[in-house]
Amino acid sequence: MRRFFEAVVILAPIVGPGILLAQGDAPQDAEGCKDSPIITRMPGSTIHSCENKEYEQVKMPVDKDKDGNVGEKTLEGEYHSWDYDTRDGVSEIQVFRNFETALKTAGMKIIYEESPGTIVANKGDTWYWLQNSGSYYYRTLLTVKSMQQEVTADASSIADELSKSGHIALYGIHFETAKATILPDSESVLSEVAKMLQQNPDVKVSVEGHTDNVGSATANQALSEKRAQAVVSWLSSHRIDNSRLKAKGWGASKPVEENSSEDGRAKNRRVELVKIS
Repeated sequence: MRRFFEAVVILAPIVGPGILLAQGDAPQDAEGCKDSPIITRMPGSTIHSCENKEYEQVKMPVDKDKDGNVGEKTLEGEYHSWDYDTRDGVSEIQVFRNFETALKTAGMKIIYEESPGTIVANKGDTWYWLQNSGSYYYRTLLTVKSMQQEVTADASSIADELSKSGHIALYGIHFETAKATILPDSESVLSEVAKMLQQNPDVKVSVEGHTDNVGSATANQALSEKRAQAVVSWLSSHRIDNSRLKAKGWGASKPVEENSSEDGRAKNRRVELVKIS
């Protein structure tokens, strides 16, 4: 069974030397599969299978320690992968050198390589991971980006999580950039929080604001406090006794993800409810 895998992130169309397919040479690809938009295949290669997802998580190698252990980086975003069979007579090193040269010519930085099998390259939000076996190779394209939240918590699930773990992160509460003004699309989540508190009159909560690390620590601390207070004010105006609510800001001091990517920063920008005993 093939165990190789490759991942890439989309930036802009890139074509490297030695990779471009000639007109009329296109092999019979798997139904519905189209080539990578940034770097084309080895001439004569056939797409055996492909996969496309709106959002996926990929772990790819980025370094190796002195003991030979490979370190991985976890990335999330728009995902595309391809499984290619190469033409007869093509060697493993031939495939490797072609893609290596094409990536460098395209201005991508080689993050990790292990000749002749693996290349990981990056440019901006685009990550490319090739795993090559000569007679076949895998490519996948992944655009690092934040996930669009499509499912929000309801009153019952909020109550269950508070009972189980004592806290819950609410990612459906949004604010104007660098402000504590609650955006209209937050109404549905806030309404469910209010409903939960109405259904559970003995529950008291601390509304806690968190930010990413963009900007000064002082500004982030103040912003997180103002956002927490804005949520408390909204709940108070919707028939929740203010004595059951407390506002607290943590700034960027309690991240749940690394702040090195937009996705990580988006997860760190959050409002949490913490049950008060």
